[in-house]
Amino acid sequence: MKILIIRFSSIGDVTQALSIPAHLRSRYPEAQIHFLTKDIFSQLFNHHPSVARTWTISSSSSLLDLLKIARKLNAENFDAIYDAHNSLRSNFFYYWISAQQKLQKPMERFKRFLLLRFKINKFEKPFSGQRDLLKPLEKWQIKFHLPPPPQLFLSAETIDNAKKILFTKQVRFPYVVVAPSAAHYFKRWPIDKWKELFSLAHDTNFVVLAGGQDTFTNEFNSFKNVINLTGMTTLIESAAVIQLADKVISNDTGLLHFSEQLGQKTIALMGAAPFGFPSRTSTVIIKKDVPCWPCSKHGQGPCVNPVYHKCMNDISATEVNQLLENL
Repeated sequence: MKILIIRFSSIGDVTQALSIPAHLRSRYPEAQIHFLTKDIFSQLFNHHPSVARTWTISSSSSLLDLLKIARKLNAENFDAIYDAHNSLRSNFFYYWISAQQKLQKPMERFKRFLLLRFKINKFEKPFSGQRDLLKPLEKWQIKFHLPPPPQLFLSAETIDNAKKILFTKQVRFPYVVVAPSAAHYFKRWPIDKWKELFSLAHDTNFVVLAGGQDTFTNEFNSFKNVINLTGMTTLIESAAVIQLADKVISNDTGLLHFSEQLGQKTIALMGAAPFGFPSRTSTVIIKKDVPCWPCSKHGQGPCVNPVYHKCMNDISATEVNQLLENL
């Protein structure tokens, strides 16, 4: 059995899709599984024991480039294709490449319309990103279950690089990783809330992970119990820093799903968006019930609540600190 999985973005969805190969092999243990994704995510698959080969495209790939890759993939003679994205670009490969069995993740546009426009929820509860990726495979008689962690596998070299960074920055073990950024503002716990948490948990060592563009984390530098690694780690090194951590606190962002797939004890601070919810019991979700939720598909707003950003502002630092101690 030779199977191709397709998922191009986003970082959180691709990370959650790391469970698909192991899920397929629960039914087809000898399957040779290939994965097609964006080149910026290829490192996530390099050491995955259930992935035989990773194929990539870039965001700037022309139609001719896509055709060349599609021809190469067609020559692989896949038995089955699972399009776990169902986008315009993934559809191109889905229909171009021949296979005896083909399956696409359903878009469920009408359900999304009802939820976003009228707050009528017809989706299975609770929300679960991984369940939405894995459950369509029941059409191939693969009963839904969540493959155990880890489903993100890191090389010894990556772990060593992360240790060097931690040593250079004089990080004290054990430490708690915090991921205060997110792609959209309304998925972010407010900066003042993070500051309050750092003050309350003054005996806890915190390590901040964020991208180089997230300059707002400079406001955390005054805390003696916070080491700020913003912009100092690659994507895969960030995963290694999370693997070496004691616990993780994260907004709804890709690093949340790194932690989930590594099996780390995690606190997920969930805001405006409905579809990025973690799925493992090792992750504790904090989400406030507000009548305007969800305001948008990805957390891009606008905020329509009379109390601005209420969905995240109602999460108190005291609540997060108590949960952190309980973990």
